[in-house]
Amino acid sequence: MARLLKKETLLNNASFKEVASTLYTAGLDDVCERYSSLTEGMNGDVFLFSSPGRTEIVGNHTDHNHGKAIGGSVSIDIACAVQPWDKAEVLIESEGFSPFSTSLTDLEIDEKKYGTSEALLKGIIRGFKDRGYKVGGFFARMQSDILKGAGISSSAAFELLLCEIFNALYNEDKISFTECAIIGQYAENVYFGKPSGLLDQLTIARGGISMMDFKKPFPDSYAAEWHFSNLWLVIINCGGDHCNLTGEYAAIRKEMNEVARYFGKETLIEVDEKDFIENILPLRNKFGGRAVLRAMHFYDETKRVEEACKYLAQSEEEKFLDVINKSGLSSYTLLQNCYPAGDTEQSVPFALAVVSRDPAVVAKRIHGGGFAGTILTFVRAKDKDAYVQRMEKIFGKENVFPTTIRSAGAIQIKY
Repeated sequence: MARLLKKETLLNNASFKEVASTLYTAGLDDVCERYSSLTEGMNGDVFLFSSPGRTEIVGNHTDHNHGKAIGGSVSIDIACAVQPWDKAEVLIESEGFSPFSTSLTDLEIDEKKYGTSEALLKGIIRGFKDRGYKVGGFFARMQSDILKGAGISSSAAFELLLCEIFNALYNEDKISFTECAIIGQYAENVYFGKPSGLLDQLTIARGGISMMDFKKPFPDSYAAEWHFSNLWLVIINCGGDHCNLTGEYAAIRKEMNEVARYFGKETLIEVDEKDFIENILPLRNKFGGRAVLRAMHFYDETKRVEEACKYLAQSEEEKFLDVINKSGLSSYTLLQNCYPAGDTEQSVPFALAVVSRDPAVVAKRIHGGGFAGTILTFVRAKDKDAYVQRMEKIFGKENVFPTTIRSAGAIQIKY
C-alpha cells in the first residue's frame, strides 16, 4: 500500500528536519522513515504529531502530599499521523495493539473500560466538550517508543497527544498547555480509574525541565534551562510492570496522609517538620515505622528539589548529580518503593546494584512510581555508547533506552 508522505519528501523538508533535530537523538533518516510509514494508505491532508515520555528527576512521591518535584520530557515518544474526517468518531491504530474507535457523543463512564486507551480517549473528548472546546473526528495511526508500565508515563503521553490533536485541528491552538494537562489528568482520574497527580501531564504538556510546587490545588510551575548537555539519561527496564501495583502506590499516599491527619491536617506539607520530629515516637506507635520513614522522605525530598533547582540554575553539575543520588537512596531506604512486599525477584535492587558497580554511572535512582519497571541512570556523553552496550548484555537491547531532555512537549510537527 502506498504511503501518502514519502521518506524522501520529509528528508528534503527544511521545517520537518529542523523540528526533528530538536526532538530526537536518532538519525534523521530513521525519523523520516518512522513518520512516513505512519501515512501508509492515507489520502488527503495528513498532520504529524509527537508526544514525549517523561522522567521524574527529583521529587519522588511528593506531589500527592503537595510537595515539590522536577520532571523532564525526554526524546522517547509517541509519533502520530492524523487524518481528519467528517465522521463523529475517532479511530486509532497503534502498532502492536488492536485498533479501537470511540464516538464523539457516547461518552458515559464505563468502569469495565478502566485502564484502557479507549477510556482515556473518551475522557479527553469529554474534558474538551465540558470546557466548551471543539472536537471532531479523525483517524490516527501511532507508533510508540514509550514502554508501557515502566514509569515513562505512556498514559500521560497518550492523553497529551490527544489533547494536542484536538487543540491543533479544531481549536486553533488556543488551549494552554496547563489546561491540556488538567484535561489529561481528568481523563486518567475519572475515565481510566487511576488517581494520578499532575506531575506527568504537566511535564509532558510543557516540555523541557519543569519545576512544580504542588502546595496549591493547581501547582505553580515554571520552566528551567537544562544546561547539562554532556549528560545522557539511560533508562533501564529491569523487569516487572506497574499495572498491577496500584495498591503499593496507594499505600504510600495513605500512610503519609495518616501522619498528616494525626496533626489535624490533610497533607504533610501542612505539618511543620519540627512538630513531626517531636512526635516521632507516638507516630511510630500509632502508624508503624514505615509510615514515619515515608514522612521523613517527604520532608527531605522536598528540600532536595529546592537544592536541585538551585544547582540547575547555577549549572553546578556535580552538586546536581549528588542530589539525584541522595534522592535515589532516600527512595530506597525511607520511601521503600524499590520492590513490593513479598517480592523475591528483586528486579529493581538487582539493577541498582549492577549499575552501582559500573564506572560510567555518575548518578542513579528508582524511576517514577517504583516497585517495578525502570531505573534512571546518568552517564557522560563520552561513556554513553560503551555503557549502553554493557547494560544491553545484562538486560537486553530492548530494555535499555538512552535519551536526552527534549525542549518540546506534545506538539504538532509542521512541514
